[in-house]
Amino acid sequence: MNPIKHIDILGLIMMVIFKFGWAKPVPVNMYNFKNPKRDMAITAFAGPLSNVILAAVVMLIYGLVYQPLILAGKTGEAVLEMLTITAYLSSALAVFNIIPIPPLDGSKVLFSFLPQKGYNTLMRYERFGALILLALIWADAFTPFLTTCTQALFSWLFRISEWSYLLTI
Repeated sequence: MNPIKHIDILGLIMMVIFKFGWAKPVPVNMYNFKNPKRDMAITAFAGPLSNVILAAVVMLIYGLVYQPLILAGKTGEAVLEMLTITAYLSSALAVFNIIPIPPLDGSKVLFSFLPQKGYNTLMRYERFGALILLALIWADAFTPFLTTCTQALFSWLFRISEWSYLLTI
């Protein structure tokens, strides 16, 4: 629960310099699961799902507080902007983390659908996934995909704020 323990110094430096970084991964021992392949996929999917849930909750709050905050002037507008940014970043993290390239969560979800032989083969090469991912990010290969998917998810979630706003009037 302590976010300080998840800081990776190199990931933090990369974030400051290149605007892309990472944290220490949360260790999960898949051999503690009854069905390791399936349960690891469920565990991996929990990350992006929690980002979507966080964005949805923030959009719900946005709609509920919109009217009083917009009337509050600049301070209220700043709070609304912070809520919007939080929901957008949570949406972007969900989309990014579901990409099926190791070490991202999407790879563990996708790999779980493979036959055991294919799963074992891909798991052997998982250690190279981070290098592939960094190369693709450096080449800016993800930007159009990430932008389109993030904006689509955010637009869909924004309907929650519209719905919750209607509850207040």
